[in-house]
Order: sequence, then structure tokens, then C-alpha cells
Amino acid sequence: MFSLYEKSTFGCSKLVTELYSTSFSMGIKTLTKRFHEPIYGIYGFVRFADEIVDTFHQFDKKYLLDKFKSDTYEAIETGISLNPILHSFQKIVRQYKIDRELIDAFLYSMEMDLGQIVYDDSKYKEYIYGSAEVVGLMCLKVFVEGNEEQYDSLKTDARSLGAAFQKVNFLRDLKSDYQERGRVYFPQIDMSNFSAYAKREIEKDIQIDFDNALRGILNLPVGARSGVYLAYVYYLKLFKRIKQTSAAKIQTQRVRVPDFIKFTLLAKTLVKGHLGVL
Repeated sequence: MFSLYEKSTFGCSKLVTELYSTSFSMGIKTLTKRFHEPIYGIYGFVRFADEIVDTFHQFDKKYLLDKFKSDTYEAIETGISLNPILHSFQKIVRQYKIDRELIDAFLYSMEMDLGQIVYDDSKYKEYIYGSAEVVGLMCLKVFVEGNEEQYDSLKTDARSLGAAFQKVNFLRDLKSDYQERGRVYFPQIDMSNFSAYAKREIEKDIQIDFDNALRGILNLPVGARSGVYLAYVYYLKLFKRIKQTSAAKIQTQRVRVPDFIKFTLLAKTLVKGHLGVL
């Protein structure tokens, strides 16, 4: 009976992933099957925490996040939760020995979103680490399946991948973050005068992260490589579209990759994986 409960909790995490992210759902489907549930478990957890701080404006977000945080640690400590998202997450944390420091850093970055923070270089790097890089490290813990030597050799590039994704998100969501939430993550950016030069400097930084991340992807275990590469290719496509969009225009609209292009990327990645290119 308990196994039936766990199956239902991972089903909830899968549903959350599919509802919130077409691109990540496709990426997970190209992973070796044993990695599906663990990554759904991680994504459901980070998605719900992010949802609290981004959209629950009519509620006491600090109270909700504090409760989510305490419930998370209780679930990890006891090995069970009646919150299905937290139950599936704690199962993965305990099974793959995900470090408490990674969870602490992630939840602290969510707390940062509750306030009107002016991001200097230090705060910016701290937020990027907690909100994105540690998520890549949690997934890496799953992919290496206990091989700590492999984890240590890949974690720098995994952090670069998470950073690239998050910085692209920041550029994509520049309008909504600023107008709806009052957030400007990039340091020293004046949103009343967001110039082409400032945009190019940000893009140069993101390109370095993408270049470092690709090196790590190519050294991932075979069962994880295609799925992570698909997410990489999708974000690289989104990044290229953002680069082709003017600094003025990116402040008024959200750049997207159409679904038909996503499915084309999926097909190409599957072919490469089948041919052993990845």
C-alpha cells in the first residue's frame, strides 16, 4: 500500500512538471527511465517553492514559504509527508544523498524574492547559485548515482548550465519581473535606460556559461546525456532569439520558442542519441 502512495506522489510531481514546463518535460522523457521519477521529484519541489514567491500575492507569502520550508525539512527527517510534492522530493533527497546545503541555498534564494533587493554583484551571484546552480547539482547527484568522484569532476560545469538557464530566464522575463514584481536581477542595470550595450555585456557572460556547460554535458553518464543536452539546445535556441531582439523590444514582450520548434529539437536529439552522437 505504501508503494502505491509513493507512486501517486511521483505522479503529482510529474503532473506539475508537465503543466509548468513543456521543454523540461520533453527533456526528462529522453533520460533513461530510472531517472524520470527522481527528476520529476526535484522539479516539482522547486516549482512549488517558486510559485509561492511569484504568484501567491493575495496570501501571506512569507508564512507560506516558511511553512513549506519547515515541512520540507520535517519530510526529509521523518521520511514521509502527506504533501505529495514534498514526499517525492524527500524520497529523492534521502536516496541520492542530496546535500542539505543545496536545499538551504535554494530556499534562501526563494526568501530573497520576498523582498525588494537591489542586486549587487555579490547578491546576484548568491541568487544565481541558490535559485539555479544548486538545482543542477541536485540533478547531477541523481545522474552520477553515488559516484562522488564523477560528481566532483562535473559539478562546476553543472553550475554553469544552471546559471546559463537562469540568466536567459532573467532576460526573457525582464518585463514581467520588473513591472509585475519590481525585480531587477542584473547588477547595475537601469531599467529606465536598458541599453544595447548592457544587453550585449549580459549576453557575453551567458555565452561563457553555455560554453562551459556543454563540456560537462558531453561527460555526463550516457543515460542522462541526451535529456540534459535537449534542455541545453532549447535554451540555446531561446538565447539566440533573445540576442536577435532589441534591448527596447525585450522590455515590452516575452521571447518564446514555438512548440513546433521544441518538438523538432526533441526529434533531432533523439536521433543523435540513437546514433550514439551524444
